[in-house]
Amino acid sequence: MGGPAALLVLADGRFPAGGHAHSGGAEAACKAGRIRDAASLEEFCRGRLHTAGLTSAGLAAAAALGLDTALLDAAADARTPAPALRTAARRLGRQLLRAARAAWPCPELDALAAAFPRGAHQPVVLGAAARAAGLGPADAAHVAAYESISGPATATVRLLGLDPFEASGVLARLAGEADAVACRAEAAARAALTEGTGALPAASSPLLEIAAQAHAAWPVRLFAS
Repeated sequence: MGGPAALLVLADGRFPAGGHAHSGGAEAACKAGRIRDAASLEEFCRGRLHTAGLTSAGLAAAAALGLDTALLDAAADARTPAPALRTAARRLGRQLLRAARAAWPCPELDALAAAFPRGAHQPVVLGAAARAAGLGPADAAHVAAYESISGPATATVRLLGLDPFEASGVLARLAGEADAVACRAEAAARAALTEGTGALPAASSPLLEIAAQAHAAWPVRLFAS
């Protein structure tokens, strides 16, 4: 079984999974004036954590438990109305899978790559990677929850010149909520073992979806999504 070190490798922002090129909706929020400073960044991240973050954490935990990845990918599609976000999720999933196969080579990851040559949704790949690393559903859920807020926080430092100490403070203040979201996600994933993917979280974040579609049409942008 994997231990804390494997978890740190998977959660490390330097792991070459492609997340640095995506803002998690922060670029559009900054342009619209919804993120202006550390306080508004915290509110944005809190909202993202309890919606998109919870949904991603549930999918990741379910994949780490060994639920069928094709069913989980279809569930991820159903929970991602915006085509721009579906495209981004599959691009990130493809990059993450490439990194995971190099780090933890195994037949399961090879099969996932063969089944989804254009990439499966990133949370599904995250859960499969966690499983390959010997990690459990709680680990996968924690990584997904943390990624849902760390991406926008890091992006805002670049977008607004926000003090990185303030951005780190935002993440620290949200740590307890991220733990709670991960626990909810793991419980839902365990329920999905008997109840199916309908038991997984499907928290809605319509403003993120709308902003993502608008962002995809910008002729000039710093981040891919």
